[in-house]
Amino acid sequence: MSFRLPTTLLALALLAGCATTPRQPVAVAPAAPTAPAAVAANDNLNAVAWSQTAIEHDLIYLQTYRDAQARLLAALHDRHWDALGKGDRTTPLKDLRPAVILDIDETVLDNSPFAARMVQGNHEYNEADWAAWCREESARALPGAVEFTRFAEKHGIAVIYISNRAKDLDQATLANLRNAGLPVSGPQSFLGLGTVVDGCEQAGSEKGCRRQLVAQHYRVLMQFGDQIGDFVDVLANTADGRRKAVADYLPWIGTRWFVLPNPTYGSWEPALFNNDWSASPEQRRRQKVEALRTQ
Repeated sequence: MSFRLPTTLLALALLAGCATTPRQPVAVAPAAPTAPAAVAANDNLNAVAWSQTAIEHDLIYLQTYRDAQARLLAALHDRHWDALGKGDRTTPLKDLRPAVILDIDETVLDNSPFAARMVQGNHEYNEADWAAWCREESARALPGAVEFTRFAEKHGIAVIYISNRAKDLDQATLANLRNAGLPVSGPQSFLGLGTVVDGCEQAGSEKGCRRQLVAQHYRVLMQFGDQIGDFVDVLANTADGRRKAVADYLPWIGTRWFVLPNPTYGSWEPALFNNDWSASPEQRRRQKVEALRTQ
């Protein structure tokens, strides 16, 4: 038998049920925070930061230039003393005026602000940006460079800058050198990339022809640079080829040749990826990681 409530009682029961069962709010998931756009790390950050902020960087430069200055006059008075490699010394030393040869970038002028801009903008080197930086004429002298070069000039020693800055940057470069307090005796003080040397065929950016040009007029007492190519032409830019290029000159390091640190760029880097700049940054980085020694 079925049991039915009167209609009025049924309605009241339903209303009571609604009153005693509150409606649960619908849960709304919080909005996920927007993830910041991923920015690839720049492998040059530590090198540039070290170059700009580490006191050790400055002390290495001071130590190098002070040591060279302490040895310079002895080299001057030794008429047989010469700092040009056998392939560059094409003229006998007799009656030649004394000189010192210095590279410019990361040897006497500090271009780390340009490198810092590349790190902050996370982009790679390009000729247009580099030329624009050079034309700012604002690179500072590196520690010890002004004192050494002025000492040389004071003692009648010509100061010659051989640089792979393009020849059309000569006026900006000479102005920057002067602004930084470095001695400049004239346009021939700067031998940039593109300098024509009669009878010598330029090989890429190698400096051999320009050193031979200096050899025609000077006895070179010392050379300064941050790359092996600042001292001798490198026939094969591989790790082994670079070692062979300097093997015969190791006794000259710290006496005739003075090498300065540059972890931010140089021919050492492409030697790690077969000099193939057409490879992607990822491919180049992978080969550099593979070149690391763990033992």
